[in-house]
Amino acid sequence: MSPAIALAFLPLVVTLLVRYRHYFRLLVRMVLLRSLRDCLSGLRAEERAFSYVLTHALPGDPSHILNTLDHWSSHCEYLGHMGPVKGQILTRLVEEKTPACVLELGTHFGYSTLLLARALPPGGRLLTVERDPRMAAVAEKLIRLAGFDERTVELIVSSSEEVIPRLRTQYQLSRADLALLAHRPRCYLRDLQLLEAHALLPAGATVLADHVLFPGAPRFLQYAKNCGRYRCRLHHTGLPDFPAIKDGIAQLTYAGPG
Repeated sequence: MSPAIALAFLPLVVTLLVRYRHYFRLLVRMVLLRSLRDCLSGLRAEERAFSYVLTHALPGDPSHILNTLDHWSSHCEYLGHMGPVKGQILTRLVEEKTPACVLELGTHFGYSTLLLARALPPGGRLLTVERDPRMAAVAEKLIRLAGFDERTVELIVSSSEEVIPRLRTQYQLSRADLALLAHRPRCYLRDLQLLEAHALLPAGATVLADHVLFPGAPRFLQYAKNCGRYRCRLHHTGLPDFPAIKDGIAQLTYAGPG
C-alpha cells in the first residue's frame, strides 16, 4: 500500500478509534493482556484473582471478599464479572423477593454466587451450575472461603442443558423461586424453555438474565416479551470499569404456563 493511500485512510482509522475506544480498551484488557498473562503464569485470571483474595480478604466475610475482587478487577486485572452496580441490583431484588430456592446458571468464578448467597433469607438454598471444571474449582474455594456450606450453596459441575432435566429427581429442586441466567447469552432462551418444560418455575417466579444488551440476548428478550407468560423489565447499567459500554439485567416475572 502506498503512503498516499495509507494517509487517505488515516482519518477513518482515527475516527473509528475515537468512537469505539471503550471497546478497544476492553479488547486489550479482556483478551490481549489476559492471554499474555495466562501464558506467562500458567494460571487463569480468575485463579490469579483468588490468590489475591487469599492474602487480602477476610475469610467468612462475603462482602469483604466481593470488595477485594472488585479492587483486583479495577486496579490489577479486569475480570469481566458482574461488578458492584449490577451487584446492588441483584442483591436488592433477592432481598425483595425472599426466594426459598435460587438457581444460578453460570457460576463463573463465584462472584454473583456470593451476592446471591449473601442475600438469601434464613433457610434459603442456592444451586449454582458451572460447566467449566477449572472455573468451578475456583468458585468452590471462594464460596467456602466466604463461609457458605453445601447445605446453603451447592455447586454442580455440568452443562445447564444436562442439569435442568435432573434438578427435580437428582438435586431435589422442585421449584426455582428465582433463577439467574449468567452463563452464555445464546443459551438463555433454550434454558428458559427447559425450565418451563420441566415445570420448575412457579407462578410469580423471578428470572434474571445478565448481559442481555452486551454481548446481547435478542432472541431471549423477544421471546420473553412476546410469549405472554412474563412481565418484563430491563435494568440498564454499564460494564464494570467501562460504563460507556451499555448493558443491562432483564427481570422477568413468570405469570404461569397460561
